[in-house]
Amino acid sequence: MEIGAFTFADIAVGEGVSATQRIPELLEEIALADEVGLDVFGLGEHHRPGFGAPAPAVVLAAAAARTSRIRLTSAVTVLGSDDPVRVFEQFTALDLVSQGRAEIMVGRGALPDSFRLFGHDMAEYDALFDEKLRLLLELRGAEPVTWSGRFRPPLDNELILPRPVQERLPVWVGVGGSPNSVVRAASLDLPLVLGTVGGTAQHFAPMAELYREALEHYGRPPQPMAVTLHGFVADTSQKAADVYFPADAALFNMIGAERGIPPLTVSHIAAKNGPGSMYAVGSPGQVVEKLLHQHELLGHQRVMLQLAVGPVGHRDVMRAIELLGTEVAPALRAEVSRRDGARSAGTVRGPETAEAVR
Repeated sequence: MEIGAFTFADIAVGEGVSATQRIPELLEEIALADEVGLDVFGLGEHHRPGFGAPAPAVVLAAAAARTSRIRLTSAVTVLGSDDPVRVFEQFTALDLVSQGRAEIMVGRGALPDSFRLFGHDMAEYDALFDEKLRLLLELRGAEPVTWSGRFRPPLDNELILPRPVQERLPVWVGVGGSPNSVVRAASLDLPLVLGTVGGTAQHFAPMAELYREALEHYGRPPQPMAVTLHGFVADTSQKAADVYFPADAALFNMIGAERGIPPLTVSHIAAKNGPGSMYAVGSPGQVVEKLLHQHELLGHQRVMLQLAVGPVGHRDVMRAIELLGTEVAPALRAEVSRRDGARSAGTVRGPETAEAVR
């Protein structure tokens, strides 16, 4: 079981900070995640006020120079509004700087900003994504590519150089709630990321099962599946709630105000952290218990928590990363390994309590 964190480099929410302050803080956070043994760190792409990293590959390359083992991924690359050749070049550069630790998480995108900025029609966002994803996958091969499509100029016997350190750059497909997107990922033999911003593990379980069934239908081997969710860990559950829920409410309300959505209260956000939810906010033991419950229903191989939302302070994020790496991750890995072994032996027991896991 891999565990990591991701962020959109939030700025200017509530009292906020500047990008000039936030980006150096983010590099410190990724360096600490590497130091405490987290497996992966992701940086998401936004092209709007409130977020400080519209070019994730650049920031991740800076982080690569300060780390030695953690894998570095976009979370996500909005591929429909980008150029697959340029994306491949950027993440090849990241792979070279990191000496083989780069990944790409691609998605269709839920907001219009990048489509507007780069001159694409969001009404065609699924067709754009489908065509560009297939081209990106061709570019990963070691042979020259000849290709033509609707949305960019053709390629004639082009081999994109230099090549990455990894033989094939890992490409994950991030999906929200679209069954068609899940099936497409399976048909293309790609690992899947279930992106969640609420709901319950039971709600997402059919998506996970659909993915496994689609892989089998297309004759594909098993592929890893990841889950991303809002989560935060602090020394006590009260500290986690005091830090995270007001910040999460500020973030939701900033985005919701643009769409005319009534504001959420802190209590509304706190209610998302209920039993069985796709939130994981609390003490280390509570977060372990929540993540184990989600894993029991979804069967994923990687989980990534969005620790830094809205105005969560750098010091609190650093402590959350420390606890995630030193307390949550070892307990989660050990218990998932024990359960997997018990399943193989046919002696699965019921879910353990957080105290038993620790």
